[in-house]
Amino acid sequence: MALPDGEVPKASDGAGFGTAAPPAAELDARLGSIDWSVLPQGSVRLSLKAPSGMLAAAAMGDPGRTPVLLVPGVMGSKEDFSLLMPLLAGQGYYVQAYDLAGQYESAAAGPENLSPPRRHYDYDLYVEDLLAVLDQLGEPAHVLGYSFAGVIAELALLRRPESFRTLTLMSAPPEPGLAFRSVSILGPLSPLVSGPVSADLIVWGVKRNFVRVPPSRMDFVRRRFRYTRRQSIRDIITLMRNVPDVRRQLAAQPLPKLVAVGEHDVWPNRVHAAFARAIRGRLAVYRGGHSPCETAPNQLARDLLALYGDAGPPAGP
Repeated sequence: MALPDGEVPKASDGAGFGTAAPPAAELDARLGSIDWSVLPQGSVRLSLKAPSGMLAAAAMGDPGRTPVLLVPGVMGSKEDFSLLMPLLAGQGYYVQAYDLAGQYESAAAGPENLSPPRRHYDYDLYVEDLLAVLDQLGEPAHVLGYSFAGVIAELALLRRPESFRTLTLMSAPPEPGLAFRSVSILGPLSPLVSGPVSADLIVWGVKRNFVRVPPSRMDFVRRRFRYTRRQSIRDIITLMRNVPDVRRQLAAQPLPKLVAVGEHDVWPNRVHAAFARAIRGRLAVYRGGHSPCETAPNQLARDLLALYGDAGPPAGP
């Protein structure tokens, strides 16, 4: 059920619904440094065929179990879920994550591979890729879209709802149209600069580490930039200047929905709360910023498992 109108949950326990689970918060508080360039132990590398080309992916768990699909955002990759994947696979789910076309190890995938070829990365390209990945899973999946990929997951759900068990939007743009207008720093400038210029400013800020990412994480972020196509970043940021307004259509979808964000996300929590209400979804707020899968994976996994439970038990072997 959606939170009452106007309510924004506290981030002390990371739960926007249900009862707080101190063990999960304590585990997150004890997280140490990891090598983000190395996929979690027990994972398997995959290459998934999609309309835009081959997509680099990783999987954990028994393929005969109910699938979970984790989709990273712009300038991200499957490795962003390295702490989350084992937690979900350990609870009996088959978990996949893949790099978006043009990003990191999927850099060769792009609009020139489409039939007919196109010049730019666009919403249809990413939606068609996501639906192709879901087709290969062979049954409906629990889907999490991170940041920009949240918009892609929304559009894919509306195009083919039968392929989804649940929808989780993690740190996804909560406003239609110009997505950056309520972002604290970029917001006032966003109507004045083009998509490519905005993209270059964002990349510059990420590389300068203005958000104070730990050194072990920042090493991998910089490495990833060496592979990611700059065109894909510029095209995605341009797309985020025109986010489709599908709130009413999402609200009409009966499947369980979760909006999961950090208390210091790039978008204000009040805007995320309004979005969660508009789509009839739950809201969970965690300590940290834009990446709950990195800073609060145990609490996020706890809330995802509760969401999945509402959609029915996982399939057996």
